[in-house]
Amino acid sequence: MANPFRNFITVLLLALTVAGASVSAQDPGPPKDDPTVPKDRDTVLRIQIFLDRNLFGPGKVDGAVGEFTYKAVVNYNYAHGRRDLYDWSEVQEAAEHEVPVPYAAYKIRADLVPYVNPHLPEEPEHQAKAPFMAYRSLQELIAERFHTDESFLAVINPGKNLNALKPGDIVVVPNVRPFKIEDVKPLASYKADPALSCNTIVIDTTERMAAVYNEKEMMLAAFPITPGKPEFIPVGQWEVKTIMNTPSFRYDKQFLEEGVRGTEAYQLPPGPNSPVGIIWCGLSKSGIGLHGTASPRTIGRSRSAGCVRFANWDAIRLPTIIRPGSKVIVR
Repeated sequence: MANPFRNFITVLLLALTVAGASVSAQDPGPPKDDPTVPKDRDTVLRIQIFLDRNLFGPGKVDGAVGEFTYKAVVNYNYAHGRRDLYDWSEVQEAAEHEVPVPYAAYKIRADLVPYVNPHLPEEPEHQAKAPFMAYRSLQELIAERFHTDESFLAVINPGKNLNALKPGDIVVVPNVRPFKIEDVKPLASYKADPALSCNTIVIDTTERMAAVYNEKEMMLAAFPITPGKPEFIPVGQWEVKTIMNTPSFRYDKQFLEEGVRGTEAYQLPPGPNSPVGIIWCGLSKSGIGLHGTASPRTIGRSRSAGCVRFANWDAIRLPTIIRPGSKVIVR
């Protein structure tokens, strides 16, 4: 008997292939002589913020035209029916309208201090004894909160000692919708949803992108990812079984390196610096999930054992577009 979902899968894969046709994993970005690609940092930042707000993640927001900003523009154009997928002009115009001010001033609140532990150990055997996998500094917290990294914070805050931040200090940040760690409800789980559970997420391990489609085969969102090691990638069709905030994590070095469960492991507490970040989407493939990360700046570069990592600020948005029952296509 023919599989009624087969043609739908073919369309999904074809769509993602078309959207990223010239955007290989080694592609550094658009041609340097492309007149539609802006060169001004603030213009690029404004475009990144716009794309991020509209669920087309550019990776870290830093005012630079990198691989994932380029792919975000292509995917956004594809999703909105643009004829020229590589033309930045319409995206730039929309960004100038929606994001007139690319920077904001953020005053550090005292209630964020409990989410920071400068003494969080590096070794898993010691981390297992910690109560929470906290940020190691307010600088790290603010960088993740505003979808960027510490290096860009330093660029836009010249002369400020970001290593000595304290409550009451004011920091210039990208004007994104912040990822608020204090709003992540511990151990909250997400149930199936009549609409969201019908969406499909396609994990493209070559392009290092995850794209979400609805039942009408329309692309709704796309985010950069870090896929698993090639030998552990669970190619095929799966299903989201569970979605839960702030999971604990069984750190098993042998499993992470060899894909075989070891005898020595450590149960790490939850938190933004957990290896699985602040959310876990478990799949019908045992032991494999979509999850956050402790190192958002490494998204797209380093590899996990077999899971798929998102920046925490993207991972926390997954329950708004997929739910248990959603199909997951890994290719």
